[in-house]
Amino acid sequence: MDDRDIRMTIGDFSRATRLSAKALRFYHAEGILVPVSVDPRNGYRLYSVDQIADAQVIRTLRGLGLGLEDVRAVLAAPDVTARAQVLEAHASRLEAQLRQTRASLGALRRLLEPPPPHPPISYRRVSATTAFAIQEPLDLSRLADWFRPAAEELMRFTRSSGVAGAGPLSGLWPDALFVDGRGVATLYVPVTEGSGGAALPGRVRRIELPEVELAVATSVGPDENVPGVYAALGAHVARHELGIDAPVRETYLHGLPGDPDATVEIGWPVFRVAR
Repeated sequence: MDDRDIRMTIGDFSRATRLSAKALRFYHAEGILVPVSVDPRNGYRLYSVDQIADAQVIRTLRGLGLGLEDVRAVLAAPDVTARAQVLEAHASRLEAQLRQTRASLGALRRLLEPPPPHPPISYRRVSATTAFAIQEPLDLSRLADWFRPAAEELMRFTRSSGVAGAGPLSGLWPDALFVDGRGVATLYVPVTEGSGGAALPGRVRRIELPEVELAVATSVGPDENVPGVYAALGAHVARHELGIDAPVRETYLHGLPGDPDATVEIGWPVFRVAR
C-alpha cells in the first residue's frame, strides 16, 4: 500500500512528528499542513504517513525562527534551489539580528562601566562655505545604508575632477532627522571659491553653507563612542550656551563612521551667551 493511503489519527501523527495537536490544528487553519481528510460529523483529522516529512520540515523551520510565509514558501518551492534561496535569505536576516544583538550587548555592558571623562569642548566660528554635496531626504532607518555609498561617490568626484578641497568630508544632520525620524541628510566637501564647472555628475550638487558658530568636541574610535560625545556636547550647551535651529555638523578627520579608528569632530550650532 502506498504511504499516501495509510491514515493516521491526529494523536498518532502528533507523536510521530513531535508537533502538538494544537500546533497541527493551527497549521491546518493556516493551510500549511492540511490533513488528507476531516470527518464532517465530528471534525476528526486524519493524516497520511507521507505527510510526516513535511511536518518535520515545518517543526525544524519554526524552531529556526522562520515565519509562516517563509515556511509556506519552502514547502511550495518547486526544487532544492528555490528552497535554498528562501533559507539563505533567512540566514542573512539571522546574521543581521546577531550583529545587532552583539552591538546591543556591548552598549549594555558599557552602561555598567564608569562613564568616560568628558571630551574637551572648544568653540569655532565657521565662515560661509561653498561645497560640493550629496543631499537626500531620508528616514533615519536608512541613514547608515545611505552614508557610505554617498561618501564614496562624493570622494570619487573630488579626486577625479581636480577640485581644490578646502577641508575634509563632512556631514549635516538636521534636528528633524532625529526628532521626526525623517530629514534631509547632507554629505559635503568644502571647496575653494570658484572651484568646479557647471556640469556635475550623478547626485553631486553645489551648495552654499551659511556662517555658523559651533561648540566642538571630537570622538576617537568606534561608533560606540559617538553617543557619549553628543551627550557631553548637548549637556554643555544646555548649561552654558543657547543652541540654535541649525544642523549639527560632523567632520570626518580620519576614516568614516563604522571604522574602528575613526576620528569624528562634532560641531553643535550655538549662540554664545558668554565669551
